[in-house]
Amino acid sequence: MTTTQAADVSYAPLPGVQGLLIGEDRVEATSGGRHEHVFPGTGEVNAEVALAGAAEVDRAVTSAAAAQRAWMAQPVDARRDALLRFADVIQREAAALDLLSIADFGAPKFVVPVHTMQLERYLRYYAGWIDKDTGQIPPVSFLPDLNLITYEPYGVIAVIVPWNGPLCMMGQAVVPALAAGNAVVVKPPEIAPLASLRFGELALEAGLPPGLVNVLPGDAAGGEALVRHPGIGKIHFTGSGPTARKIITAAAENLTPVATELGGKSAVLVFDDVDLDVAAALAGFSGPLAQSGQSCACGSRILVQDSIYDEFVSRLIGAMEAAPIGDPYRDDTIVGPVISEPALTRILGAVDAARAAGATVLTGGARVGGELAGGYYIAPTLLAGVDNASPLARTETFGPVVSVTPFRTEDEAVAIANDTVYGLVNYVHTHDLRRAHRLSRALQSGSVFVNTYPDLAPTAPYGGYKQSGQGRVGGLEGLREFMQTKNTRISMIPPALPS
Repeated sequence: MTTTQAADVSYAPLPGVQGLLIGEDRVEATSGGRHEHVFPGTGEVNAEVALAGAAEVDRAVTSAAAAQRAWMAQPVDARRDALLRFADVIQREAAALDLLSIADFGAPKFVVPVHTMQLERYLRYYAGWIDKDTGQIPPVSFLPDLNLITYEPYGVIAVIVPWNGPLCMMGQAVVPALAAGNAVVVKPPEIAPLASLRFGELALEAGLPPGLVNVLPGDAAGGEALVRHPGIGKIHFTGSGPTARKIITAAAENLTPVATELGGKSAVLVFDDVDLDVAAALAGFSGPLAQSGQSCACGSRILVQDSIYDEFVSRLIGAMEAAPIGDPYRDDTIVGPVISEPALTRILGAVDAARAAGATVLTGGARVGGELAGGYYIAPTLLAGVDNASPLARTETFGPVVSVTPFRTEDEAVAIANDTVYGLVNYVHTHDLRRAHRLSRALQSGSVFVNTYPDLAPTAPYGGYKQSGQGRVGGLEGLREFMQTKNTRISMIPPALPS
């Protein structure tokens, strides 16, 4: 039986209008109107948010372009130290940022510190690259010419962040864009803008030039104005495939390059040599429990070797049903709400459709009522008998819903895992090191996590194959994502010309 915690909401609606951040100004009167932000834990209005329209986008891009020139005029040491100061400010303000993340999208109190910590880690990591990133001087065949390969910023980067982890994406996309020498115009979604706006304010407190970080909450119209703006040098988008298609189509008008990190339908492969309790706990956490399954890295297709299938499923159900559901401000809550009423309706509709097609709901599958009825809570849900060609197995659910399927052989497991249009993450649970290496090569995804959960490291690239996007965040690859490559050739002797 699912454990629920009584509502004990600790939030209070934010006063006034949450205005855009353009340069060093908070702008409340905008052409995009207003949006009532709703706290998912109660369904009540939490804040009134100003939305950007085309006029505000144009003003922000102009502000960013001027700030970018000032930023690049600073010595590398000054830019490095500025990002390190910013990291110190984030560390100092971590507790307040955690509370804003809860208010933003209802992530439980136990998980939001990870988002803030990740932001600080990315700041310190990429600050370290600013005075260490070097080019190349490759030889030129038959000539003693000096051949320089260097890297330059694009100018102004549009960063469109998702609602399910804005501060993480600030670290993964905004920070390397700044380290590469760019300015940014950040568009958080209107349904989760609060922590992003505070991030922009803290950038100013850390001493970054006004306009280097602009934050413009907006709806689809504001987003379209941003991606169509001719002053944008590159776009970085994290979100869904359908939205990515619209952005890429709009960006084509100016041939603006677009990097994307999109959805996933990740498989969890569990073999018969594992510790079942550990594997079940990790599969539960990486799947339906962490952020209520609202993660692009959610392990939503759990594949289990047939010899341990029944025993593993029993342990997984136990882990899912033991996870307390409740107010995300409580210390003991593991499973919080999903983002909105429409999301709840869509997720439960997918469960009902799978049940109608013959799948069996082993646990969950319903909205949580009682004292939590006002919020958007779904009991963690496990289904069996889901065909890998069915909609539930093919489409990203983005909720606390996973399926479990038996397999016999390693080859069969790989075939099922790869039978998807997505390719972001896969998980492998095995104590056989040779198998781990084989599967890491056989699985078609940008990341493979063996015997662990998706703890993204600033030092390592993260991104997808297939329809999970193109481009990378993290590591040197993530820095290069926001740089253009230039070749400069200097002749050391007069070149021979045709006579």
